[in-house]
Amino acid sequence: MSYQGKKNIPRITSDRLLIKGGRIVNDDQSFYADIYMEDGLIKQIGDNLIVPGGVKTIEANGKMVIPGGIDVHTRLQMPYKGMTAVDDFFQGTKAALAGGTTMIMDHVVPDPESSLVEALERWRERADGKACCDYALHVDIPRWSDRIRQELHTMVQEKGVNSFMVYMAYKDLYQMSNTELYEIFSCLAELGAIAQVHAENGDIIAQEQTRMLEMGITGPEGHVLSRPEELEAEAVFRAITIASQTNCPLYVTKVMSKSAADLISQARKKGNVVFGEPITASLGTDGTHYWSKNWAKAAAFVVSPPLSPDPTTPDYINSLLASGDLQVSGSAHCTFSTAQKAIGKDNFTAIPEGTNGIEERMSVIWDKAVATGKMDENQFVAVTSTNAAKIFNLYPRKGRIAVGSDSDLVIWDPDAVKIVTAKTHQSAAEYNIFEGMELRGAPLVVICQGKIMLEDGNLHVTQGTGRFLPSSPFPDYVYKRIKARRKMAEMHAVPRGMYDGPVFDLTTTPKGGTPAGSTRGSPTRQTPPVRNLHQSGFSLSGHGQSWPSTPLHLAVEARRTVATEVPVQHRTLLLQHGSVHGGVSTVTFKPLLLSGSFLESEREQVAVDSLRRPFGTQIDEGVRSASKRIVAPPGGRSNITSLS
Repeated sequence: MSYQGKKNIPRITSDRLLIKGGRIVNDDQSFYADIYMEDGLIKQIGDNLIVPGGVKTIEANGKMVIPGGIDVHTRLQMPYKGMTAVDDFFQGTKAALAGGTTMIMDHVVPDPESSLVEALERWRERADGKACCDYALHVDIPRWSDRIRQELHTMVQEKGVNSFMVYMAYKDLYQMSNTELYEIFSCLAELGAIAQVHAENGDIIAQEQTRMLEMGITGPEGHVLSRPEELEAEAVFRAITIASQTNCPLYVTKVMSKSAADLISQARKKGNVVFGEPITASLGTDGTHYWSKNWAKAAAFVVSPPLSPDPTTPDYINSLLASGDLQVSGSAHCTFSTAQKAIGKDNFTAIPEGTNGIEERMSVIWDKAVATGKMDENQFVAVTSTNAAKIFNLYPRKGRIAVGSDSDLVIWDPDAVKIVTAKTHQSAAEYNIFEGMELRGAPLVVICQGKIMLEDGNLHVTQGTGRFLPSSPFPDYVYKRIKARRKMAEMHAVPRGMYDGPVFDLTTTPKGGTPAGSTRGSPTRQTPPVRNLHQSGFSLSGHGQSWPSTPLHLAVEARRTVATEVPVQHRTLLLQHGSVHGGVSTVTFKPLLLSGSFLESEREQVAVDSLRRPFGTQIDEGVRSASKRIVAPPGGRSNITSLS
C-alpha cells in the first residue's frame, strides 16, 4: 500500500481515500475504475481522477472492489433465561468487519409482556455504545394484541423499523396461530412493512420433543430428531399461503432444508412476493454433527430450524442462492459458551440455540458457490449486500458502489485461502462450527464509513462508532409488485337483481332439528329443506288409523330413505320396526345420525294404543329392519300410506 499527501495526517483516521486500479463489482456490472471517498461518501468514480491533497491511496492492483457486506440476520448480546450471548455488539461487529461485512441487521427480542417500543430503545442503547459498524433493526413480535397493533404503527412511522418477525414455533411462548398470522400480515401490508417468519410447526415439535425425552433421547441429536425438515416445509407453505391471501411480502428466515427452499422457489415462480434467507451454517455445513460423541461439539450446532442431516443440503441451497431462487444471506450469529450450552446437558430442549457465522459468511459463499462455478461475482455481490439493501429500503446508500453511496467497500481477494479456527476468529465463542474448514476468498481491505477497518490482516476498530440506520416503509423493490397484485386482486360484488322468491323461515325449525348448512360451505352442497309435519295424518297399510294427538312428527327425506324430525322433548328418531303386544302397537325407534350430530338417548319406545294390530301378527324384526323402509310420496304434505 502507498500513501500520498501530508505526512502529519493520521494514517487510519484520514477521511479522504482513493482506491486505484481496482475492478469495481456491483450486482449488475463489473468495470475497472478508481474510487475517491471523502466524509464517508463516494465522491468520484472514474479514471485519472482529480483529488485534493492529503489523500491516502490504496493500490488495488486489479483486485475486486465490492460493496461492503450486509448481514441481514444477527442476534448479538441476546438475552436467554438470565444469560446473555457471549458476542455483544462490539465483539460481534468486530468479527463482522474481519469477514468483510460492514453493516448488520440485528433482531430485537422483546419479553412476551413488554412493549415493542421499549425493547427497541433498549437494543439501540446497547448497540450505540458498542457497535463498530452501521446497523439496522428488525423487531420480533412475541404476542399479538390491539396494543401491539398500535405499536407497529409507531415503529414504522416514527422509529425507523420496516420489518417484523413472527414465530410459528416455540409453543406457549412465541408461537402464533393462523388467525394471528393473518391479522399480523394484513396489518404489516397496510403499513408497508415486511413480514419475517420463523417457519416450523410448533405444535408437532412440542409433541415430538416429549416423545424423544420419553424414549431417553436427551442429547443434541434429539433436537434434530424432534424437528424433521417436513415441519419446516409445512410451516413455510402455510406462511406463503397466508401471506398470499393478505397480499403481504414474506421473508422466510433461516432456510435450512431442501424442501423449504424448494417451496420458496416454487412460490416465486408463481408470482408470490417471498424471499428466502439461508444462513452461513446451512450454506457451509450440515446436521450430521448432532451425532458427535463430543457433547460440546454437538451442542454447538444446535439452532432452529436445525441443520439438515443430509450432507448434500449445503450444496443444494448454494445452488438455489446462485440461481436467484433464494435472495439474501445472513448468519443468524448467536453464540453461547459451552458452559451456557451445558444447561441443557440432560435435556436437549434446554440447550440455548445459536451458531457462529458473522465472520465466515462471505468466505463460505465464495468458496461454496463462486469458486465452484455456481455463482458469478455479480451474483455474489447481490446475495451478500445488494438484495438486502433493496429489500429493506437501504439501497443505494448501501449495497452499491456509486457516487453518493456510503463508502463501505471491500477489496476482495478471490485467491486468498484461510483456515477457519476458533483460535484466531474474532468471536468470543469457544467453538467454531466451521473448525478446520479451508475457505477460498477473503477480504484484503475493509473500509467502513470511509475509514479503513482492516488492512494487512490487522483490525482497526473503534467501539461505539456504528450508526443506527432507519429503514423506511414501502421499499420499491418489494412493494411495486405488491401494489400491482393489490389492483389485480380487487374484489367486487356481482350486480344482480333482487331475489323475490320464497325464503325459508328458520324460526319454525325445532331446536332438535337439522342444523342449517354453513354459509361458508361448498356452493354445490345444498342443505335440503326440512318439512314440518305437525298436523300430518299417518296411517299404516290403509287402516286409516291416524297418530293420536301426541307431539311426535316425522319428516321424511326421499333421497336418504329416512330422516325424522320431532320436538326436542322426544328427540329425532329413526323408525326401525313395529310389533304388537296385547293389542297395543309399539313403534320402536333408534337414534339417527343427522348432519353430523349424535342423539343422546339410546332407545325410545312410543306406545300407541289407538292402533289395533295394524300388522296383523307379531312382525319379524329382522326381516322388517333389513327390507322395509318408509317411503315418502312425492310433493307437498301427505300422509304416509304404505311401508314397502
